Amino acid sequence: MTNQSTRTVWGVGTSRTLRAHWALHELQLEFAIEPIRTRTPDTETERFKSVNPKQKIPVLHDGEVRIAESNAIVTYLAERYEHPEAPLIPTDVAARAKYFEWISFIATELDATSLYVLRRHVELFEIYGKAPAAIKTAREYFIRMVASAEISLPNEGDYLLGHEFSGADIMMVSCLNFSDRFGIRLPVAIADYRERVVARPSYAEALKANTP
Repeated sequence: MTNQSTRTVWGVGTSRTLRAHWALHELQLEFAIEPIRTRTPDTETERFKSVNPKQKIPVLHDGEVRIAESNAIVTYLAERYEHPEAPLIPTDVAARAKYFEWISFIATELDATSLYVLRRHVELFEIYGKAPAAIKTAREYFIRMVASAEISLPNEGDYLLGHEFSGADIMMVSCLNFSDRFGIRLPVAIADYRERVVARPSYAEALKANTP
């Protein structure tokens, strides 16, 4: 394990903070945790504003590096701490391109375009209001995009990039987990894929670390 003295994750309790914790466990890196929770007074303190003026979690401190946005954190860790048993990002140019294609698709089409709408208007409707039409459209779009992901799964291997687990799998499963919360039935191949990924020991460790 690498020393944790200069490595800290700010944030717990969300799918996006889970991604940071999961990547760190996959890479067998030690780290400290600042248990900041979203939409709480913790994000409004001057101390946290100095860490991230956007007042969003997660944030990673790694020595002199400070970085927010979960997909950026996962990719940064993958590139800085290459691990032979869990590389998280390919070195081959074509495979790297596929990695970035997947994480872009996940962050925009699944997370931002559909799940963000569902979280706001289903789970947080007291803040953002009820929007039945938006909910219906977001659910349908999520289902359609997941169906397209099923078609795009590789012919061989257990993961999005084939035989090698990567940061793209961290991103994908953190989104697929919302299907249970919103009563969305996943295609069989995608459901089986998720079960393979969550069986990794690092996933259970990350869940524990991410639990407030």
